[in-house]
Amino acid sequence: MMYFCVKLPVLQFSFSKVTNLFLFVLLAVSCKSTKHLSEDEQLIVKQVVKENGTELSKDPVLLLSQTKVNNKIAGLPLRLYLYNLANKNPGERFDAWLNQKSKRKERLSNLLSEKQVNRLQRYSIEFSNWLQKNGEPPSLVDSTRIDLTQKLFTTYYNNLGYFNTKSTSQLKGLPNKKAEIIYEIDKGNRFYFDSITSVIASPDVDSLYRANKQESFLKKGDPFIVDKINAERDRIIQIMANNGIQNFQQRSIRFKAFKDSLGIDTQIPVVVEIKNAQQRIRDTLREIPYHIQKIDEVKVFIEEIDNRFSIYTDSISYNGYTLFSVGKLKYKPQILTQGIRLKKGDVYRADFRKSTYKYFNELQNFKYPTITYTPQQKDSTLLDASIFLRPKERFSLGFDADVSHSNIQDIGITLGSSVISRNIFRGAEILEVGVKGTVGSSRDVAEEKSTFFNLFEVGGNINLRIPRLWAPKVFERLFFNNLNARTNVLLGVSLQENIGLDRQSFTGKLEYVWRPKKYYTYTFKLADIEFVNNKAIDNYFNVYRNSYDRLNEVARSLGEDSPYLNENNQLPIPQGTTLFINDVLNNRTSLRETDKNYTNVATIMERKNRLTANNFIVGSSFTILRNTQENIIDENFSQFRLKIESVGNLLNAFLKAKNTESDLNGSKTIFNLAPSQYIKTEVSLIKHWETGNNRILAFRGFGGIALPYGNANFIPFTRSYYGGGANDNRAWNAYKLGPGRTSGDNEFNEANLKIAFNLEYRFPLIGPLKGALFADAGNIWNINNNISDPAQVFNGFKDLQEIALGTGVGIRYDFDYFIFRLDTAFKTYDPSQPKTSRWGSQMRLKNAVFNIGINYPF
Repeated sequence: MMYFCVKLPVLQFSFSKVTNLFLFVLLAVSCKSTKHLSEDEQLIVKQVVKENGTELSKDPVLLLSQTKVNNKIAGLPLRLYLYNLANKNPGERFDAWLNQKSKRKERLSNLLSEKQVNRLQRYSIEFSNWLQKNGEPPSLVDSTRIDLTQKLFTTYYNNLGYFNTKSTSQLKGLPNKKAEIIYEIDKGNRFYFDSITSVIASPDVDSLYRANKQESFLKKGDPFIVDKINAERDRIIQIMANNGIQNFQQRSIRFKAFKDSLGIDTQIPVVVEIKNAQQRIRDTLREIPYHIQKIDEVKVFIEEIDNRFSIYTDSISYNGYTLFSVGKLKYKPQILTQGIRLKKGDVYRADFRKSTYKYFNELQNFKYPTITYTPQQKDSTLLDASIFLRPKERFSLGFDADVSHSNIQDIGITLGSSVISRNIFRGAEILEVGVKGTVGSSRDVAEEKSTFFNLFEVGGNINLRIPRLWAPKVFERLFFNNLNARTNVLLGVSLQENIGLDRQSFTGKLEYVWRPKKYYTYTFKLADIEFVNNKAIDNYFNVYRNSYDRLNEVARSLGEDSPYLNENNQLPIPQGTTLFINDVLNNRTSLRETDKNYTNVATIMERKNRLTANNFIVGSSFTILRNTQENIIDENFSQFRLKIESVGNLLNAFLKAKNTESDLNGSKTIFNLAPSQYIKTEVSLIKHWETGNNRILAFRGFGGIALPYGNANFIPFTRSYYGGGANDNRAWNAYKLGPGRTSGDNEFNEANLKIAFNLEYRFPLIGPLKGALFADAGNIWNINNNISDPAQVFNGFKDLQEIALGTGVGIRYDFDYFIFRLDTAFKTYDPSQPKTSRWGSQMRLKNAVFNIGINYPF
């Protein structure tokens, strides 16, 4: 791309003055992109790579170029401009400026002090260094780099089987010390694998190679690609390492390819040569044949916590293993041995060693274990395995703090603490007891003489993690036999005062987690219990002010002399609101069912009943998770999650069988409460593609539905879906999207059907600063959820036109341990607007939604 410095006339755009000034500054700086270059230097502004006459675009070979054009943002090399702002000798330039006038240094010293003047010089140097560090040096024409690029291009095509490749370059000078480089690549003919033969010294290695030869990456007739040879080498190493050859050396493998020196015959025979092991005995390097080795003894050493050189005083034998400990063994032998994949009589396998490491790491009771193998002196085909375990501290204490703000709390301060106890029942169990308390302030509930902190919440939980199946043996044989399962038991309580409806909640869970395959995790919640008790139901309209304002507006519409209003022309809470709703719905006012205001009152009452209802939830769920991400830096992966939840079926069947009492709606009750009953299904998919140079394309899709039936006609609020927020559709605040084509008038808008899609492109900017472009689509609806408003209900596929779309840009700063995220989103398609105004009518800066988050949203 070419840049010209020209004077432009003043154009009348709809930009603000700040935007015009910013563009002017950019243009002015861009004119200086070559100002600091000497006469014999040229800035590369364009690079063209042609393959057999065709210009390449987004081809992997382009990444090899050592003469790249400076990176651009919005078409401008902003990092180059930043670099050019730095002074080459900032210290000397500062001294020159300071001494430019005879009394400048003296006046500054008198005004600030000599120490502050020296500090100014240091700041000048540090700022200049920061500009250079975060900027990008100019990409200059360099003949050495051009030659290296040509060699890299040739090597790249050689590795793909084009052994006659030729690469040339042409330098084209441009005005203002700029240049363009054109590379021409002539690939020539491609070469192919011919016969594949082997010469293997050790008989055991030879038999293993031949038994697995059909899986070879080298096949006659395939293109001769060097990566296939590397893949074949890795495959052979894996075969040997997982079939008894414990000491196999990579250097034993050698591939011999016989290429026609004239380059005419494009068929290349390959010989796979595997030599014996090399071992230095005194001063002589000797070859020793490889042999398949089997495990004989397996010993487990439990060290002291603070002493690696432990003196073992006790030992026991259990299930073929010998366990050594300092004093009496503090762990049940079963828990230490059930995850060990190394067994007496089995051939050595590297993957069994890896899975044994993983087992002990997941116990979270030991520091990273050590596993060693020692050949026996009498028979080198037998290995003795030793596993060294160092326990972690039995008790640990943690603290956390949080400051929050919501539409209920002006400010909230949360302090929490947790205590972890390991190996509490000698089975490597982990017991965690946590408490958390919140104090907050809200003007909505404050009285004249009340204190500033007038909101309180306290909660606690007990979580027991058991690294085995805690269930009857019959259950184990049916579902978990031979599977590495763990059990989680959770009990929790939360009590609120002056927060919302002063909710009291009690939870209990019993779940099993196991991994039958590498990428799969199954979670079965056998019991998922939640009891929610709202103590301050009469406070509903004080909390949900939007509903109150709408109800108050209807009451006022009946006339100023309405008997429901007080002297301030307001509905008293709760007496006035309750009386007015009952009279409207029982036709004791002038409103009738055909009136819009009657419908509004009915909708407000439906929502009030749902949000104030006490809930007793007893259910089970099953979740399948497939995650191909190898580690936290892996950016080419997918995650698929399917969850099925069933609530209330067994409990309600029991209540019917016992013929318990029913409420006014005919629902069976327990503790004077009708238990929830519904079925819920969720499907989600996350996929990341790494497009090169730290650029990531990330996608997420989600669909969920919860259908009430039987004993219930709506979904509990705590199990509903909502839209919007920093991790959802970012153009809407949390709980403000939907349902359907409504405009999110309530404080908390929720429903029982949700569809969501997110697409985000992530790219580097300057150093740890990253950028993102994103599009979020989705909405929530009600379906069979005791909602009569047609604008909130999903009535068929035609309602998919109510899927909202938000687009925006984001800035992320990488602190290594976490990502700080700031997103700016615009309502691109708003289904709450009239049909003719849904597209783009809300895309104004004043309507933008700003979201702050930690780490990426998906």
